[in-house]
Amino acid sequence: MDAKPNSKVDDGIDAPLWMFWKRRRYIVVFMAFLGFFNVYSLRVNLSVAIVAMTENRTVHYENGTVGYEQYFDWSSSLQGYVLSSFFYGYILTPFLGGFISNRFGGNYVFGVGIGTTAVLTLLTPLAAKAGVAVLLAIRIVEGIFEGVTFPCIHAVWSRWAPPTERSRMASIAFAGNYAGTVVAMPMSGILANAWGWESVFYVFGVIGCIWFLAWMFFVKTSPEVDKWISQREKEYILESLGRTEGEQQKVKHPWKGILTSVAVWALVVSHFSENWGFYTLLTQLPTFLKDAMHFELEKTGFVSAVPYLVMGILLFVSGYLADWCQVKGYLTTTQVRRYFNCGAFLAQTVFMIVGAFILEPTPTITCITIAVGLGAFAWSGFAVNHLDLSPKSAGVLMGISNTFATIPGIVSPIITGYITSNKSPDEWKTVFYIAAGIYLVGCVIYWFGVSGELQPWSIEAQERREQEKQQTKAIESLAYTNKVSVEDEM
Repeated sequence: MDAKPNSKVDDGIDAPLWMFWKRRRYIVVFMAFLGFFNVYSLRVNLSVAIVAMTENRTVHYENGTVGYEQYFDWSSSLQGYVLSSFFYGYILTPFLGGFISNRFGGNYVFGVGIGTTAVLTLLTPLAAKAGVAVLLAIRIVEGIFEGVTFPCIHAVWSRWAPPTERSRMASIAFAGNYAGTVVAMPMSGILANAWGWESVFYVFGVIGCIWFLAWMFFVKTSPEVDKWISQREKEYILESLGRTEGEQQKVKHPWKGILTSVAVWALVVSHFSENWGFYTLLTQLPTFLKDAMHFELEKTGFVSAVPYLVMGILLFVSGYLADWCQVKGYLTTTQVRRYFNCGAFLAQTVFMIVGAFILEPTPTITCITIAVGLGAFAWSGFAVNHLDLSPKSAGVLMGISNTFATIPGIVSPIITGYITSNKSPDEWKTVFYIAAGIYLVGCVIYWFGVSGELQPWSIEAQERREQEKQQTKAIESLAYTNKVSVEDEM
């Protein structure tokens, strides 16, 4: 029988569930939450800072005249390239991150990826002043190092997350993305107004460096090498994953099975669809609020953060609800992934269309907030699905899906920049309609292609078949021996 995740005995800890610090696996989750906080705060700060970097400022000259100046005279299309440049590097390394995390340990790759991005963020003001080409280069390199983060965290979960706790552990950690967005967007506006746009990069860069030191000290590759974990919790995790202490995990990925799997490509399409809407709003929402809704800079940061605050809160709800439905037997894993993911996509399609059609500040922002917030339920679908198909290949699977899901980060800001060249409300309607259409396509494909079951091509399924074969041989050998013994006695 499956272990009950809320049991005081079964999960290896004699303490209430709310005492998460007594469970080492939830310390890992908490630190991963803070890691993803940095992943997104380091990524989105430019979305707000670029408004301050390019806005026309009123300047009072010494001769008594008043004029207008910009720190950087960048067109909307050039701003689109600046905002998307991060993803030019980001698309190069998700697959690599999934591959090397199995070899060197997901915790090390995760930490180095974020830590290096934090250092480069500290150098961003110097890069911008040196020229747009240097800024683009810095952002591309940042993307290269951040590209490994999502695939390698799945390698961490494959060693730390019991199957009946996967949804909640992954969802709680991924909520850090939206916590980082919620904090970074308004804080970036406040910092830019108070101390200049450069302070945005200095503050978040320092926070990222501090987290890197803490992560490398506290988080270990697996329960077997964690000196602070209790023996009972370690045994619980290993038993739930079907592993034994000291077992060597030499992984040979079944590439043909992976690349020809309908379930894999369904989650790739789903990941792409969710990221199109997400990255469109992540990079363009502050600009949309300023150009189409006529918000002031400081307000754009706060208002832009609201949808991600809602999504961060709902991620906790969706993760626990998904696990609860599975543990109680109300839904199979496949049904959880399908209903949560596709239900979210349908709702996002509707609210994006309605928000774009109305295009008035209060109802449009409300619709955007609901659309983004309900994306939390999609994350309990496709974002955890890799672990269902093959835990030992989950990092590589996330690397594949995240590579395709990075394309929207590159393409969407550029397309939006060209579509909104005149900064008119009707141009922004087109941007939202495109996002809604892509959500709908993702919904249909994922509905018919999703699977929450261990795949026949997976390493785990191959190992099970080999074990069954060995057991059959042993039984046949024993039966033959008994037969010979009986014949000899006769």
